[in-house]
Amino acid sequence: MLVLSRKINEEIKLGPEISIKILSISENQVKIGIEAPKNVQIFRGEVFEKVKESTIEASRASTQKANDLLNYKIHKVE
Repeated sequence: MLVLSRKINEEIKLGPEISIKILSISENQVKIGIEAPKNVQIFRGEVFEKVKESTIEASRASTQKANDLLNYKIHKVE
């Protein structure tokens, strides 16, 4: 992990198209601004994990449904 120190109004560049700027700092909170192309999805870490879990669960359910349908058709044909 790269650890950087930044002050208010300083920024970090992630390639040529993404900038992270420190907007304010208080006792227990840092506010940042992110500039990125519209096609770049930006999530808070905890939201990203929930989206990932939901996607995995939906994929499992879809796969199970497809398997159930396939098994039904195989048994029906025999």
